[in-house]
Amino acid sequence: MSKLDGNERWKSKMLLTEHQEQYENRNDTSKSSKRPSEDELKMIRDSILLPHMVTMVQKSLTDIENSSNLLKKLYLAVGQEVLDAMSKDLYNLRRELAKRSIKVINDEQIDLVIYHRFVCRGYEERFGMVREVMRSEISLQLAKYVKEIVGRLA
Repeated sequence: MSKLDGNERWKSKMLLTEHQEQYENRNDTSKSSKRPSEDELKMIRDSILLPHMVTMVQKSLTDIENSSNLLKKLYLAVGQEVLDAMSKDLYNLRRELAKRSIKVINDEQIDLVIYHRFVCRGYEERFGMVREVMRSEISLQLAKYVKEIVGRLA
């Protein structure tokens, strides 16, 4: 038994406010370095959306091949350009995520929300998107790809 055991003042730990702030700031910096930045969250979102977009464009190209449209060759050529641009972006995006130590893992679908788990430098969290939001984001990004291809043709 030490001399301080009977003294009630030593039961609570005293800490100066400036030391408390330094301690909190030290802990905040270690957590914030692991958490993904806003740009990294956009990259995670794109890494989830791009495979869906590639699948949609491939299915559309298959449908066009089986059709008897007069402009079939034109549609196929433009569709293939869009598909190539998406595949290239997906490849670069996956490389960048790997370089930043970010892994995106398919998780589950609950009702209308699709969840993906991601691990960012040891920090783990779930990223959820509603199907309607996914559809709107896909249509916006697809329009961007088509506009880019059409811009090169004009």
